[in-house]
Amino acid sequence: MKRLLTHARILTMKKGDSPVRDGYLLMNGDTIAQVGEGNPPSDWDEVTDMKGRLILPGFINTHGHAAMTLLRGYADDLPLQTWLEDKMWPIEGKFGPRQVKWGTSLAVIEMIRGGTTCFADMYDHMEEVARVVEETGIRASLCRGVIGLGNEAEREAKRRESVRFVRDWDGQADGRISAMMAPHAPYTCPPAYIEAIVADAAEANVPIHIHLSETRAEVEQNVKDYGLRPVEHLRRLGVFDRPALVAHAVHVTKEEIGILAEHGVKVSHNPGSNLKLGSGIAPVPTMLKRGLRPSLGTDSAASNNNLDMLEEIRLAALIHKGAHMDPEAVPAETALEMGTLYGAESLFWDHEIGTLEPGKKADLISLDLDGAHMQPPHDLLSHVVYAAGSADVQDVFVNGRPLMRNRELLTIDEERVKFEAKEAYREVAP
Repeated sequence: MKRLLTHARILTMKKGDSPVRDGYLLMNGDTIAQVGEGNPPSDWDEVTDMKGRLILPGFINTHGHAAMTLLRGYADDLPLQTWLEDKMWPIEGKFGPRQVKWGTSLAVIEMIRGGTTCFADMYDHMEEVARVVEETGIRASLCRGVIGLGNEAEREAKRRESVRFVRDWDGQADGRISAMMAPHAPYTCPPAYIEAIVADAAEANVPIHIHLSETRAEVEQNVKDYGLRPVEHLRRLGVFDRPALVAHAVHVTKEEIGILAEHGVKVSHNPGSNLKLGSGIAPVPTMLKRGLRPSLGTDSAASNNNLDMLEEIRLAALIHKGAHMDPEAVPAETALEMGTLYGAESLFWDHEIGTLEPGKKADLISLDLDGAHMQPPHDLLSHVVYAAGSADVQDVFVNGRPLMRNRELLTIDEERVKFEAKEAYREVAP
C-alpha cells in the first residue's frame, strides 16, 4: 500500500538536510519511497493532509526493562544496590509470563503514545515480550537478561534459554525483532560466565548488551574483586570483540572512553534513571569529543518513572550544559540525534531506521505544531527538544503501518491492558 503524507514540516535527521517547510513523504509498503518539497507524487492509495504537523523519525529507546512498568512507584528515592537487592529482585522473583506480558504491553502503550517506534529490552520471559512486539507492530531489539548468580545448573539453564531465544526470534515479526545476548553486568556475572556468553554471541552472530559502570560503588567492587575497573575487565573477557552496547557508562575515565571508542562500543545514556537513583551523570560531552555517538534510554519505569523519550532528549541537552557550565556542551540537534539516528546506530539498525530517506523503513511520527508552547515557529528542531511534550505526538508509523493516528491507538486495547496490568501486579504484590 502506498501512503502519502502531504503539507507537512519534515525533519529528516539526515546530516546536511535542511528542515522541509511544506513537504510530502510517500511510503510504499514498509519503506520510505520519497521525501520532498513541492508537488507530491500522484501515484498513491491513501493520502493524508498533515498541515500543522511535523514529521520526524520515531524515537529509539536503547535501554530498558519494559515489564517493570508494573513496579512504577514501587520503590523510590533509594540508591541502586539497595533498590535492586532489597526491593526489585525480591518482587521480580515472583514475576511469571503473565506479569511480563502485561507489564510489557503497558510499556508499549506508553512508548507508542510518546513517539517511540523502537526499543531495546533486557529481561526474563522474553518470548512474552517478543509476542507483544509481534502483535502490536512496534520494533524492538530484545535480549534475555542473564544474571550469573545462583548455582551452576541455574546459570547454564539461563544461558541455554538466552541462546534459544536468539535462535527463535532474531529477525522475526517481519524483521521488526532483532536479538542480542545480555550478561547483566560484571558485578552479577562471573568472568568465565561472561566469556561463555561472548562465545554464544559469536556463534549466533549477534551483539552483546550489558550494564557498565553505572555507580561508583560497582566500579570499586570490580577493582576489589578482579583488580580491574569494569571497562578493562570486559575488554579482557572479549566483550568488546563483539558488536557491543553498554548501558549507563556513568563512571568512566577519559582513558576508558578511549577504549570504548577504539572498539566501536555503543553507549546508551540514561540521564533520567541515573539522576533519580543518584548514580551520577555520564561524561557525554567527552564521549562525543572522542567520536562516540551515545544514544538515549529510559531504563525501566521503576527507576525513571516513565518511558518518555522526549524527556530524555531534553535532559540530555540540559544536564550537561549545567554540569559543565557550557551551553554548547550538548546542542539541541545532537540531543535529537541521540534519540533517533544514534539510537539506530546503537542497536545496529542504522541501515534501516533513524533517518527519513528513501530506502529506509517507514518508522516515523508526527507532532502537533499548533500548541501555544510550540509558538512562534522560529526553530522547529529547538521546539522538539526544549518545548514539545509526549502529548504532542499525533501519529506513529512502524514499517509503514499506522500504530496511532490522531492519538488513537490502532493495534492494542489500552483499557484491557490497564486492567490486566493491575491484576498482574496484584498477584505478586507483597
